[in-house]
Amino acid sequence: MVLEKVSFANVPEENSSIVVGVYEGGRLASNAHRIDDSLLEIIKKNISVRKFEGKFGDSLSFVSDSEIYNNIILIGLGKKDTKLTEVQFEKLGAKIFCAASFLDETVSVLLSKDDFSTSSEDFLLRLGFGSLLKSWSFDKYKTKNESKQRLRQIVLISDNASELAQKFNSFQKLSEGIFLAREVISEPANVIYPETLAQRAKEELTPLGVEVDILETEKMQELGMHALLGVGQGSIHSPRLAVLRWNGSSNKNDQPVAFVGKGVTFDSGGISIKPDDGMHEMRYDMAGSGVVLGLMKAIASNKLPVNVVGIMALVENMPSGSAQRPGDVIKSMSGQTIEIMSTDAEGRLILADALWYAQEKYNPKAIIDLATLTGAIVVALGHEFAGLFSNCDDLADQIKLSAIETGEKVWRMPLTDHFDKSIDSDIADMMNLSKRGTRAGGTTAAQFLQRFVNGKKWAHIDIAGVETCKDNLFICANNGATGFGVHLLYDLLEKNYIK
Repeated sequence: MVLEKVSFANVPEENSSIVVGVYEGGRLASNAHRIDDSLLEIIKKNISVRKFEGKFGDSLSFVSDSEIYNNIILIGLGKKDTKLTEVQFEKLGAKIFCAASFLDETVSVLLSKDDFSTSSEDFLLRLGFGSLLKSWSFDKYKTKNESKQRLRQIVLISDNASELAQKFNSFQKLSEGIFLAREVISEPANVIYPETLAQRAKEELTPLGVEVDILETEKMQELGMHALLGVGQGSIHSPRLAVLRWNGSSNKNDQPVAFVGKGVTFDSGGISIKPDDGMHEMRYDMAGSGVVLGLMKAIASNKLPVNVVGIMALVENMPSGSAQRPGDVIKSMSGQTIEIMSTDAEGRLILADALWYAQEKYNPKAIIDLATLTGAIVVALGHEFAGLFSNCDDLADQIKLSAIETGEKVWRMPLTDHFDKSIDSDIADMMNLSKRGTRAGGTTAAQFLQRFVNGKKWAHIDIAGVETCKDNLFICANNGATGFGVHLLYDLLEKNYIK
């Protein structure tokens, strides 16, 4: 379910409900002057009698006896003159949606730039964006409608409604990319597996002008992608490599930016099988590829003037008589050999070949991979931050800035020679796990990936702790897929790669 519409208007609709801002201390926001005096008195009485304090994001709802407005929702704005960031405006929009979600009618929001000491009404775009992001939920397989969400439309009131509506179009399309990522990440593994996810990419992106190529087993064998193929050889679902190309730059020969996503559509651990507690969540192990898919949709929908390549490395990791074994040695596309210490350290194997392919085929100016790669990063950073690893300070700083501005937080982690040496193998070039006692599993996994970067400007984002929402840390349905990375990387492109 998702809001059907976020719109902008000069005046509130009649026979609707309204949202009015209240500062700490009970003072009404400036746009309350649009309300008649008798209704203002009712609002002030409710603030007083029900002791509404106006703390940021708090809400209070009551039925109106007005002939114009059916319900009144008060939303707390916190202390007056507090400067809010774009992310805070989005969170306020999410709070407004939650407060109004039970209403089966249009809700008009009465907040102005004067309420926030800002010179622009663009904050309304962020309110609308936040409300839209919060409204999404995955209820496709519910046979009974148990949701209390009834709200269909939020209207943001402004004297510049038509201008804001035009600007909001890009946010609408960005949200659709985020929702696509959330949807495919949420699907069960009997619906989304390598073939179907690759096909979904083609169906979603081809009409938008994205060139989609799907590499199947025979082609990957020709290319020497034995690291990727080895992970999938125990499954009845054969691997795929989905290659998504958007040529938006005026210079079609301009080097692209490449995004590579881990797409293990289900990770049993293979022969090194996982315990059953929590294994059902391993359908989320393709979140990196889901984010790449959603990002490419947002880029193409908004026709960003930049060349981009998205790579989705798609496998299912299952135990069987044909599955890869601990102790096997395989040769990657790069020619480097890998000793398999655990078949549950599979994500780095498929990314090894996907990273090398992206470089060899497209010579990108920068390459960024996303993966639910390690449980160790969750131990280190919890569910609030993704782990960021990079061989380039400038690229890392750009990602960190976009993380701050989008609220998709990252924390940079170390890469060192000590950790790199810990993955040296006695019988091959490297192992897919570090030597016993090394610890730092997030870093040693990143060190493994770096061996397949070949000097390119590169960043690795480990999203294992943030692909689903825990503790209401992101603007999405509680315990639902976040789509973490779509907004972050879209912002990165806008700020740094569009001429």
